[in-house]
Amino acid sequence: MAYSDRPVWRFENAIVREPSASAVDGLRAVDRGAPSIDALRAEHRAYVDALTAAGVTVDILPPLEDFPDSMFVEDPALVFPDCAIALRPGAPSRLGETARIEPVLKARFPSFHTLPCLGYVDGGDILVTPHRVYIGLSARTDRTGAGALASILADTGRAAKIVATPPGILHLKTACSLLDGETVLATRAMRDAGLFEDMETILVAEGEEAAANALRVNDVVLLGSAFAQTRSRLEEAGFDVVGVPVEEVGKLDAGLSCMSLRW
Repeated sequence: MAYSDRPVWRFENAIVREPSASAVDGLRAVDRGAPSIDALRAEHRAYVDALTAAGVTVDILPPLEDFPDSMFVEDPALVFPDCAIALRPGAPSRLGETARIEPVLKARFPSFHTLPCLGYVDGGDILVTPHRVYIGLSARTDRTGAGALASILADTGRAAKIVATPPGILHLKTACSLLDGETVLATRAMRDAGLFEDMETILVAEGEEAAANALRVNDVVLLGSAFAQTRSRLEEAGFDVVGVPVEEVGKLDAGLSCMSLRW
């Protein structure tokens, strides 16, 4: 099967990074308290196990103590089967993460690109669908960076669409995730923003907004294990759901997509 014919949720490989002890000092837009490092590491192990069970070979990178948020490897890079793109995270404390992961990406991908500008893009603001790559403007992704990324994507044969993430939402994928070629899971605010007019939307249950950051991996949808009502909605729609604990991860404004780079 050619990569162009391959479902964008079909993955064979992933890169993750172990949580550092410094993760207690990770960024938090909403302070829910510092995570327990032992519990955070246990959640990370459960996440790796879920990826492996879904058929993915996982490469685990060592922790970076100088970067408290470095376990969230999705933000400093974007990867596809044929190329990797180094991004520029919008939080000053995370800028150095890109340089630390670049050698890993260059060793694994046949083509490597970097943003040729001073703009910013967080990987959490990028939603890849079969038809286009959505780039959400947010507090961490600006128009300069989004435009530069769209240009690189065009050079690789991929269409991009820059959209405005609704106010109060940290990242585009904080409030939505891809379920299949025609369907997204989203919060009501994201649905009402009308960003995905050509796709069906399954709403997360009220009070379970954090469930919107789910992760389709091959034949299953990984979902935070605490979100029982949203799980029922997905199962009623015919999806095979695997629960993964993310209570400590959620204290760091993160979710399931944030913890891996997948291709």
